[in-house]
Amino acid sequence: MGGQANLSGRTLEIASAADIMLRPGEVILTFDDGPREGKTSAILDTLDKHGVKATFLMLGSAAKANPQLARSVADRGHTIGSHTYNHVDLTTLTRQQAMDEIVRGEIAVSDALAGAGQGLSPFFRFPYLSQTSYLRTSLSQSDMVVLDVDIDSKDYYKDPAWVVAERTLAQLEQRGSGIILFHDIHQRTVDLLPAFLDELAAGGYKVVRLVPGKSGIFGRSMITAQAPSPAAGF
Repeated sequence: MGGQANLSGRTLEIASAADIMLRPGEVILTFDDGPREGKTSAILDTLDKHGVKATFLMLGSAAKANPQLARSVADRGHTIGSHTYNHVDLTTLTRQQAMDEIVRGEIAVSDALAGAGQGLSPFFRFPYLSQTSYLRTSLSQSDMVVLDVDIDSKDYYKDPAWVVAERTLAQLEQRGSGIILFHDIHQRTVDLLPAFLDELAAGGYKVVRLVPGKSGIFGRSMITAQAPSPAAGF
């Protein structure tokens, strides 16, 4: 691996978004929207080669369609959170519909991970980063941790892989640290990741592993646990 082994940084245990305090030169790698056949496995191989761990915010529908792949992500030591079931803009729904969509996603990802080396972490990201104060507060009160984005790779744009990598590195150099957003459903992301991680290593950056701050899911019952009325009380 050469200098790649130096890319792995500390493990950061968090119980709330306020606990995500990165030092200069530290990054958190996150991947949304998967798992996706033909893409996620290649990304896992690249992460393994560079000796780093990421956080995967999975869609419930994708995890349900690819449970073995979802379990592979967990078995290889990465952290898994949820990202709703169908990737809808929650601000276009009623409060009840939005909470139901979040809960349905949690249930599906958790079910897909059954039997894996680790289960669902209470980490969540809003699709399109679109949220309301009500939804964010509701999730925080149920001990879920909303992951924001500091550096958006915009890998969903139809740009060549090298353009996405350069854009992301430029943002990182300007900020000095942060949570980076990728998506493990795009071939360009698969293609750019090896060289991107090499650049991080060459720049002296460290990839921080994000994990829940307490055993299990903060000792809480997931908001999914009360199905078929999971959103009651929100």
